Amino acid sequence: MIAGKLDAELKDLPIPEPELNEVRIKVAFVGVCGSDLHYYFEGANGAFIVQEPLIPGHELSGTIDIDPSGEFAVGTAVTVHPATFGKPSPEIETDPHIWPGGKYLGSASTMPHTQGAMSDYFIARKDMVRILPTGLSLKDAALAEPLAVALHAINIAEGVADKKVLVSGSGPIGLLVAAAARIKGAREVVCTDVLTGPLERARAIGATKTIQISKEELPDSYFDCVFECSGSPIALSSALNAVRRAGTVIQVGMLGAGPQPIAIASLVSKEIRLKGAFRFNNEIADAVELLATHPVIATTITHVLPASDVAKAFDIAKDSQVSGKVLVDFQ
Repeated sequence: MIAGKLDAELKDLPIPEPELNEVRIKVAFVGVCGSDLHYYFEGANGAFIVQEPLIPGHELSGTIDIDPSGEFAVGTAVTVHPATFGKPSPEIETDPHIWPGGKYLGSASTMPHTQGAMSDYFIARKDMVRILPTGLSLKDAALAEPLAVALHAINIAEGVADKKVLVSGSGPIGLLVAAAARIKGAREVVCTDVLTGPLERARAIGATKTIQISKEELPDSYFDCVFECSGSPIALSSALNAVRRAGTVIQVGMLGAGPQPIAIASLVSKEIRLKGAFRFNNEIADAVELLATHPVIATTITHVLPASDVAKAFDIAKDSQVSGKVLVDFQ
């Protein structure tokens, strides 16, 4: 549990009991997300400050341990959709992921905080459960949530088939965007980063080319679509230069709260479409299917550590030169 900046501990809690509309999951793997790192190393994720002990984790896989209704058999392999949607609003009735008042596992955006899944057992509402196909390992299935984020970004861009795509930032989300873009038919997928380690992983996952920022120049007005995954204002400025006239830039990485120094003149002069992509809607079903049929996606996973070494897992996940996706093993 995270109590504040660099303040966390393993804690014994009673095994939770599900209610009739819930199931208890024996957790197998939980991915370490960027938001988890912010909560631990900074005590906050943007404007969301840890005000009470918070169990992190929203990227999980596991097996059904108890279902009081009997709908799910014990041992069924599952992942979960980590969102509780808020109140429907006019004009966005079909976009529940951006309805106001929603909750997300392992988040300090609510008070009380919404506890996450980084534990031996987790209670989930039945409508959150997604059954895994035969042949998909529990380890690889822990990528379903972040892959759904990548697929949602591609959907926001209205697809990538036959497009020249730039992925800015080759951390775990950038790698998954690159992999999904190749699978979805992109003509080119070029990945950037400031470090060599992420670029090596990008090539392994299928990028057609990589560019190390600060040592190589991005082509000007070349790409049909840019996915900015680093959350850097400088990178967004570069994305606006790199995209073609009337092209599309999707901001996937979360920028810091408050004003940002972004050069936006080309947004006007090139009539660029700049759109945000926030978490995902229902893309987790597509994510599960792609993980089962395209094992190369799982090369995003570079480290798996036992729950007893969770602090080490966070340290490794923070070092993007050596790590892609880091998983915590609760088996």
